[in-house]
Amino acid sequence: MRTMMASMKTALFVFLHWVLQYAVCRDVTLPPGPLYRVAGFQLSLPCTVSGYEGPRTQDFEWFLYRDDAGGRQMGVVSTRDKGFPYAPYQGRVKSGEVRVERDSGDKVRLVIQRLRAEDQGKYECYTPSTDTTYQGNYSGSVTVKVIPDTLQISYTRSLTGQPVPEGAEITLTCSAGIQSEQLTHLSIMFGKRSGGDGSGSQTGGEVSPVREIISIDNMLGVVPGRSYKKRYDDGEITLEKRNGEGGLDVYVMKMRGVQPGDTGSYFCEASQWIRDNDRSWQKIAQRTMDIGNLTVRQLAESLSVTSSPRGEVTLQVGSPLILACEVLGLPSEVNSGLLVQWMKRGSASADVAGTGGVEVEVARMSPDGTVSWGDDLSRSSGGSMEKVVDGKYSLKLFSARPLDSGVYRCVVSVYAGRRNPGPSSPATLTQRSEGVTVNLKTKDVLVSAVAQLPRGPLLKRGSTITLICNATVTTTGPAQAQVQWLRWPIPVIKKGRSSESNVNLPDPAVDDTPRLVAALMYDGVAVIYANSSEVSVDRLSAVTYRLRVHTAMMEDQGMYACHAEAWGQDPHGGWYNTGARAESNAVTVYLYARAADLLLIPLVVGVSSALFVGIFIIATVTCCFMKRLARQRARK
Repeated sequence: MRTMMASMKTALFVFLHWVLQYAVCRDVTLPPGPLYRVAGFQLSLPCTVSGYEGPRTQDFEWFLYRDDAGGRQMGVVSTRDKGFPYAPYQGRVKSGEVRVERDSGDKVRLVIQRLRAEDQGKYECYTPSTDTTYQGNYSGSVTVKVIPDTLQISYTRSLTGQPVPEGAEITLTCSAGIQSEQLTHLSIMFGKRSGGDGSGSQTGGEVSPVREIISIDNMLGVVPGRSYKKRYDDGEITLEKRNGEGGLDVYVMKMRGVQPGDTGSYFCEASQWIRDNDRSWQKIAQRTMDIGNLTVRQLAESLSVTSSPRGEVTLQVGSPLILACEVLGLPSEVNSGLLVQWMKRGSASADVAGTGGVEVEVARMSPDGTVSWGDDLSRSSGGSMEKVVDGKYSLKLFSARPLDSGVYRCVVSVYAGRRNPGPSSPATLTQRSEGVTVNLKTKDVLVSAVAQLPRGPLLKRGSTITLICNATVTTTGPAQAQVQWLRWPIPVIKKGRSSESNVNLPDPAVDDTPRLVAALMYDGVAVIYANSSEVSVDRLSAVTYRLRVHTAMMEDQGMYACHAEAWGQDPHGGWYNTGARAESNAVTVYLYARAADLLLIPLVVGVSSALFVGIFIIATVTCCFMKRLARQRARK
């Protein structure tokens, strides 16, 4: 029995050893052939060894069996023996034209920098043994066919080197073709050498001077360079293929709206591709043709924006205001879109025109000619903005108001080379004109406002609150007052105790922000704002304005005041806010309790007291009776 078990163990050990030896046997791998490569260009032939024993860094030796050598072996290059190359390859190996490049310890490439016709044949990659036993495949081979170079490239339009204005369009052409018996594909790429302008892509902290603009790849797909993808998506860069003569196709690249960063040296690159038997695409030939240098002249060097009249303008209220804007220095050969805006800073409320408030937009004309107005939409019917001729624009306010005073500037945004830019397209350049100060002579206007609560019975909940505002406007010419009524809550005073004495402290929870109750506009239109009770406003006389709060509630009590604004009339009949205003004194409105409310208090107190006394008496009598009954039963 023991002998049988020992025999089984021996057989199992032999089997496992055989499997292990088979699993780790040496294998040398090359790409499947034949491989077609072009004379004069590089051959890169990978060779990998696996399943070996010994050190991870393996040695490799390359042999060539030429088609015209009758099957004789020729040593090309070795990683371990400098004297390995045969005579035809000794000089080429010494110069580095033929070499072995190591990708890893067990993977190398045979590189022939410039392939020759006599390099055609079967290449063998041999790996000297480092194994304990001779197992597996120690070499592999692949056939390389050397085909003639038929790749042609030329250009039909080059850059002259003359400066091109920013926003212009350039067209570059490149002709290329191949005439090969093998099935090969052609790719075309237009690129730029930036000349150290720092705009290239960064890899490892270094700046690449070469940028790919756009290409047609080996599958005939148009591919933009990474840095030019957005411009390609926006239609600013295009590439098309046209039929040419003599077996050459013509490739035309157009670049619209050139930018300063487009300055550089341009070239066209044609590449020949073939698909190997392992289904991978390999570049087998490539040629580059310089097209010329491009220099972009920046728009900022020539553009200027002026406005007129210059300096300061003084007008009577109601007079027309006419401003002009002129854009100079736009290149005539560039089709550019313009966004023209009129901006204003300051108003009649400022002590000095141009020093008050923020800058606001008065009107704008978009590149497609659409005119829109700023915050003051009423100007859309009282003014106009027009394009007089190319580069000249006008702003007209038919009847100037006091609030139209301030400093006006014309702001022009240029979209160089883009006649109709998209809403998110950034402007190429924005420039502002010098300021034009507009002063308006206004009439002397005095406004006063006094609020009062007429004498009468005490105001109670449910009463009508009547308030009078006497607003007077003193000026020459037609004028009206516009009156607003505001209400503040009555401050609540709470008593608080300090370490020394009692002090009255206001309640911090009370909101002291006024609320608009109602307004009577200069044209007689009444406006009622949110309120808990019914409200009405009217005008009793030329200077007397009345506010009534009907069926007042406790929420309606508070401090009331009126604000008056003076509105004048210009010679054309239009009304305008003179900017003069006055605030009245505050009138406190307090609502007292009604008689019915006062009677309700003792009634509630009396009923509560009577109920309490009755319950108390009943409870006392019941308690005493039960105790007496309990004593009588105890005696029995």
